[in-house]
Amino acid sequence: MDGLLLGHYRETMKTTKAVVAIAIGVGFTLSAAAEPGKHPGEKVDVKSLPASVQNTIKEKSAGGQIVKVVREDDPDGKWNYEVFVKANGKDSLFEVDPNGNFVKHHE
Repeated sequence: MDGLLLGHYRETMKTTKAVVAIAIGVGFTLSAAAEPGKHPGEKVDVKSLPASVQNTIKEKSAGGQIVKVVREDDPDGKWNYEVFVKANGKDSLFEVDPNGNFVKHHE
């Protein structure tokens, strides 16, 4: 009987160690994802943005097709929206801050 209990104990410990290892891995992944500037930007829907940001995007895209908008975090914790536009067969990129202010065009 002691052997049976010992075997059950070993299996329980293996399972517990596996669950703890998975939990630690998930924790590291989530903490890394929360660090600004460490990961590529998150794609956002233009319609979900504040009206001031939407207005600046429409104005600066000048009738071109908005391909995508990405929230980009900087290493210093600040962030902007990067707007990718296609107009007249050319691609362009510009940034708008969270308050709707135009920041700059990218080459």
